Amino acid sequence: MNIQGILKMTLLDFPGKVACTIFTGGCNFRCPFCHNAPLVLPELFDEPLNIDEIFSFLEKRRGLLDGVCLSGGEPLMQPDTKNFLKKVKDMGYLVKLDTNGFYPDKLKEIVSSGIVDYVAMDIKNSEEKYAETCGLEKINFSYVKESIDFLISGYVDYEFRTTTVKGLHDEQSFKGIAQLITGADNYFIQSFTPSDNMLSNDFSAFSKEELDIFMEIVQPYVKNISLRGI
Repeated sequence: MNIQGILKMTLLDFPGKVACTIFTGGCNFRCPFCHNAPLVLPELFDEPLNIDEIFSFLEKRRGLLDGVCLSGGEPLMQPDTKNFLKKVKDMGYLVKLDTNGFYPDKLKEIVSSGIVDYVAMDIKNSEEKYAETCGLEKINFSYVKESIDFLISGYVDYEFRTTTVKGLHDEQSFKGIAQLITGADNYFIQSFTPSDNMLSNDFSAFSKEELDIFMEIVQPYVKNISLRGI
């Protein structure tokens, strides 16, 4: 398990829970607005954290933390994600998984095994703009769509979320996204926040008024929708 970092306590990453967030290294996407370049680009990786020390930390935090978030990078790229999460779950923690949705088989396997309580999946853009938004020349979008449909089917609590950036998103983007996630329980439109660890510095955020327009476009198609980062 290539664990590159840990946030020892967060009130934001796991809705309604006090949690820690564990970050894995490696991602199959190269989203140019990504703010976690050290978790995406192998040449920027640190030495992986010791797995025994991670579990020692979790043992000491029993009763103080409600849950553990596994984020990245893309956690489902790791060969031993399922075993890792099972150990976390067996310790009595609630488990949240962040994913880009490109590994539907692994997602289904982990969710079906009962070791994940909440999934947060990024919806990068409409299908037409997906590859560009992911920093790729092309993408097998069927994998993403399979993960979307699986989560909407209701096997686990989940949310979809889109980080919005000027130059990649517009009103047409959200018309396409609305079609992709029709019937979803929870959808969050997130404001882009620049950082020192981005893959590219050529992007900026939308205004609150612009984000409200995007919300209005998607709202009729989902059960709950909110803005984040405003």
